[in-house]
Amino acid sequence: MSNEKKSLSTTQKIALVLILIILLSGTFFGMKLYKVYFSPNVSGTEKYLYIKTGATANDVIAELTSKHMLKDAASFNEAAAKMDLAKRVKPGRYELKKGATNRELINKIKSGNQDAVKLKFQNIRRKEEFAGYLAKTLEADSLAFIKVLDSAQLVKNYGFTTDNIYTMFIPNTYDMYWNTSPIDFFEKMHKEYTKFWNPERLQKAKALNLTPAEVTVLASIVDGEAIYDKEMPIIAGLYLNRLTRGIKLQADPTVIFANNDFTVKRVTNALLQVDSKYNTYKYAGLPPGPVMMPSINAIDAVLNKNTNNYIYMCAKEDFSGYHNFAETKAEHEINAKKYRDALNARKIFR
Repeated sequence: MSNEKKSLSTTQKIALVLILIILLSGTFFGMKLYKVYFSPNVSGTEKYLYIKTGATANDVIAELTSKHMLKDAASFNEAAAKMDLAKRVKPGRYELKKGATNRELINKIKSGNQDAVKLKFQNIRRKEEFAGYLAKTLEADSLAFIKVLDSAQLVKNYGFTTDNIYTMFIPNTYDMYWNTSPIDFFEKMHKEYTKFWNPERLQKAKALNLTPAEVTVLASIVDGEAIYDKEMPIIAGLYLNRLTRGIKLQADPTVIFANNDFTVKRVTNALLQVDSKYNTYKYAGLPPGPVMMPSINAIDAVLNKNTNNYIYMCAKEDFSGYHNFAETKAEHEINAKKYRDALNARKIFR
């Protein structure tokens, strides 16, 4: 009886040891599993992770490690290997939420569940500046965007020229994926252009005997002239009067654009001599393209122009930003002299 109890006691001890080993092993593997997949690991040092087109899992890991975006890089490496990140790396811009787990981040990258960027543009003067802005906000470089904008065949397919393609971009705020290619960006902007030029706006443009592109070109001049939106319809009416009467626009913003000097505060005779189709003192009609990316308010100001008989305008001598308008040359000369005298008094000669 004594030996039987002793034998049972030994069996129990062995069973307890085995149970303990299993429990310890389970705890160890459970903790390891937790650390690899479910433990908070995103450090919060960076707000976004940018994964370039064509990047590998190793590239992603290198980026995360070099910028200390992870608390424990080793656990991420292990999770990435076990979750086959190498087979499904999706480029994009991913928000990094502090305390996110390896599993959450890897699943986000594998699914391509990226976070959009906001593009907000208006009043950008030249295509090159626009391409530079896009390159700072999206993945592609400025040359890639310029290549698309300067592709005569591409823009022709959409009904534009390389001179007036800038009129296709309607200033607004757009949500866009960071890795959107230049051609995809172009196509999205064309869809926005089509939506903007609805039947009502098209009808108003037709009533003015202008195409949408011509409306936008004129709007760019109006926007360049007007500091205050409420003056825009008046200025639009003035320039439309000149167009319909065959009078040169003689718009200062076009001369400044032609000279590519946007520091000018006073348009002098020397600046007027530049030989450019954008110099509306030399060439009649609208310039071949816009002198800036006009606001929607400026475009609508042209479409809803004020009906007036003004032919001339001049900045007010009080430098308020408003203009004096005139129907006759004699009246305009009086206004112009007041402004010239005010410029001279302030020693503004260019």
